[in-house]
Formats: sequence, C-alpha cells, structure tokens
Amino acid sequence: MTTNKIISELRSYLMLTIGLAIGTLGWTGFLIPAKIVGGGLTGIATILYFIFGWDVGLSTLIINIALILIAMKVLGASFGIKTIYCVLVFSGLLTVMRPFFDAPIVSELMMNSIIGGILGGIGAGIVFVNGGSTGGVDIIAMIINKYKNISLGRLLLGMDVIIISSSFFLVQTSSIETVVYGFMTMAVLAYTVDLVISGNKQTVQFFIISSKPEQIQKSVIFEANRGLTVLHGTGGYSGEPRKVLMVIAKKSDTQMIFKVVKQIDADAFITVGTVMGVYGQGFDKIKI
Repeated sequence: MTTNKIISELRSYLMLTIGLAIGTLGWTGFLIPAKIVGGGLTGIATILYFIFGWDVGLSTLIINIALILIAMKVLGASFGIKTIYCVLVFSGLLTVMRPFFDAPIVSELMMNSIIGGILGGIGAGIVFVNGGSTGGVDIIAMIINKYKNISLGRLLLGMDVIIISSSFFLVQTSSIETVVYGFMTMAVLAYTVDLVISGNKQTVQFFIISSKPEQIQKSVIFEANRGLTVLHGTGGYSGEPRKVLMVIAKKSDTQMIFKVVKQIDADAFITVGTVMGVYGQGFDKIKI
C-alpha cells in the first residue's frame, strides 16, 4: 500500500470518527434526554431503553451484527470493514456519552428536536460520504441506493415513519407531541443528510465561447485536469462559425476553470449552471 493510500485511509477514518461524534452528540445531548424517539436503529434502541432500561449502545451493537454480515456480502468487504468500525465506535460513544446528559442541553422540546436532527444528519452525511455507515436501516438504505436512484434521505425517512409511529404504542411516556417531534427530527435529519451528500457531489456545467478556443481547450485539459466537449455553433448576429466548449466539473473546480480561461481570454463569454445529475466516467454510475 502506497503512502498516499495510507494517508487517504487514515483521513477517511478520521472523518468517520468526527461524523460519528457529531451524530452521537445529537442523540445523547438532545434527543434521548428529551424523550424524543428518532428513527433508524438508534430509534429502536431508544425505544428498548425507555421500555426495559437496556443500554442504547449495547442494543445498537447487537442488532447490527446480522445487518453487517448482509452488507459485507452485498456491498463488499471494504464497506463491511468501515461499517464494523463505525458500529463499534458509535455504540461505544452512545454508551460513554449518554450518562453525561440526564437532561437535554436545551430546555425547549422543539429546539431539541431540530438541533438533534441537524447534528444527526451532519454526522450521518459525513459517514456516508466517507464510505461508512452507522448500521441498521442505514445499511438497508445504502443497499437499495446501490441499485436504484433514490436519495438516501428519502429512504431513511420512509423507514423511520414506522419506527417513530410504533413508539406511541410501545413507550408509556410517549405522546402525540413527542411523536410529532420525532417526525420533525427525522425530516430535518434526512434533509441534512441529502445536503451534506449533494454538497460533496455537486457538479456544474460550463459553456465557454472565446476567440481562442484551442488555447482554452488545452489549458482546461492539462492545467485544470478536466475533460471537455467541443460543440460547433454559429453566431446569431455575425453568422460566423464558433466553437463552444462544454465542461462538466465538480463545483470545487469552478475557480480553477475561471482562472485558466481568464489567463487566456479575459473577455470570454461563460455561462455556469448547476447540474442535477452527472453519470459516466469520473462521476456517478448509472443505476437501474
């Protein structure tokens, strides 16, 4: 394994740990002490905690074992290794951090719901982006997402409806109010997950019209390291033939492309638009 590969893996595991810590704070500092039952496997473990007093982290770990084995078979061994790491760390953090929060960090129930959902969504999003999972219904969602173009946020939200609804009948302290806040939490969490993931993958489309298309073409390819397509057009007023350069790139590459174009032709005509989905080499794979 090369040094760059090792550094990349260490960075990935560091980001996984940070994401797990953020997500755990959302659950232990806001949701569980406020007696709000969220969704996912942690929601199931929370219900078991309210009914039987079972440790949330230990329950999460035990239920996850079977789902991890399924994930390793369907999604690959590397996913399984990272998932095992995430499950162990997340379960451990839940066990360690929960006793520190006998009462929620903020007093208002709605604020606990919103803040807990945001922190849980940020944490889960970071974990997903780095190829891991906190287990449970996250694994089921990622298996479905592997074959179908359905956002992870929507999949998680759909499965969470059943879990949160069941808390009204199973948990004595549950009420219509806490169930509604549970739904609010999961809506915020799912939306936040999609924001984190789409922000990481967001792509933009450039159309560049210049009097020096060949020079810009070479600079975009060799300096910005992006591919492009040359389209042949005709000026509407002049009637002269024009080359139009179409570039699809990550949003993070925007400034680099502007830089290489400006260096060659500061008067170049450029349009930039956000692209909802890009499939093919260097981007997402087509899922049917």
